[in-house]
Amino acid sequence: MIGCTKLLCGTATVSEVIKHGGQEVPPSLLQFSEIRRPLVVWNMTNRCNLRCQHCYIDAEDKHYKEELTTEEARDFIYDLGKMRVPVLLFSGGEPLLRKDLFLLGELAAEQGLRPVISSNGTLIDDEMAKKIRKAGFQYVGISIDGREETHDNFRAQRGSFRAALRGIRACLDNGVKTGIRFTVHKQNMDDLPAILELVEKEGIPRFCMYHLVYSGRGKSMAAMDTSQEEKRSILEFLSRKTVELFNKGVEVEILTTDNHADGIFLFHYIKEKEPKRAEEIVQLLHMHGGCSAGTKFANVDAYGRVHPCQFWQDYTVGNIREKPFSEIWNADDELMVKLREKEKHVKGKCRECAHKSLCGGCRIRAREVYGDIWAEDPACYLTEEERKG
Repeated sequence: MIGCTKLLCGTATVSEVIKHGGQEVPPSLLQFSEIRRPLVVWNMTNRCNLRCQHCYIDAEDKHYKEELTTEEARDFIYDLGKMRVPVLLFSGGEPLLRKDLFLLGELAAEQGLRPVISSNGTLIDDEMAKKIRKAGFQYVGISIDGREETHDNFRAQRGSFRAALRGIRACLDNGVKTGIRFTVHKQNMDDLPAILELVEKEGIPRFCMYHLVYSGRGKSMAAMDTSQEEKRSILEFLSRKTVELFNKGVEVEILTTDNHADGIFLFHYIKEKEPKRAEEIVQLLHMHGGCSAGTKFANVDAYGRVHPCQFWQDYTVGNIREKPFSEIWNADDELMVKLREKEKHVKGKCRECAHKSLCGGCRIRAREVYGDIWAEDPACYLTEEERKG
């Protein structure tokens, strides 16, 4: 994730990160941690009550056989606890459809993990929010795809926007930190200002804009991705809005994810407006390390298969039913080794880029467009001058 608020507004500094001395860092600084114990996203079920156009696992509202049992999940969480991973994100499908979610969330909290939930929000009411808090979940990310009509069309269910907003309000009313997850594309990019107005109006403390990754049902949406010119325009707007909200005293953290060119864009943005801060931004981006797939980020699917990230469902490193996640993660899988030194293998504009160690591009998008995981990221919108330094 690229922390727009932290980078643009100086709410994170190199000295603040360094003072932790390589030990445990607070959640607010995890994106700059150089510790390689990964944030783990667990798609605990493929079942979902919605059918969203951009779903990377093609989830449906049906029973899926052979998903990890509660006992298998317990063993998995115990292993993550011993490994001291910083975050376990319970995702889906829709994780609230698993009856053991709260039991497992409580176990994760007891093991010293930071349990969080990724949800469509439609199943969260006041009672559900109370259960989420009681179980020890520290954050709930709820997906909003645009204004009401846009969101309902994209989620293929009328009323899903209002239900999601109800879920956000219920979480906030019960003291559960909550944020909006917004995946930007051509059909909803014009809704972005309205969603940020909603964030301010509702007092939502976190907004994360996701770039489109061509995976799952999202593969068919590559043509719907924003153009390079549109991406620049969106980041320019988001940068202005981030500073505006900060200066107004609005307590919200704005981030982007799934396009690490955003970090390089922000570096040049700051270099132009506050040149004295430019070197610190480079250091923070170096600590962040660009795309985290296979490095500071891992995915485990509903059947126990381990992947470099949640969009890489067709590449399996191992299965936690056969050996613990910690062993799988530390094994010398060929792709994982290369992902951890990606700047040595990227091609095209990515290879020529002076900032390749701070970014690395998205390998999934490269593969889907060019048939080569090491090709340049087709979603990079940086100018030639920006790529030079």
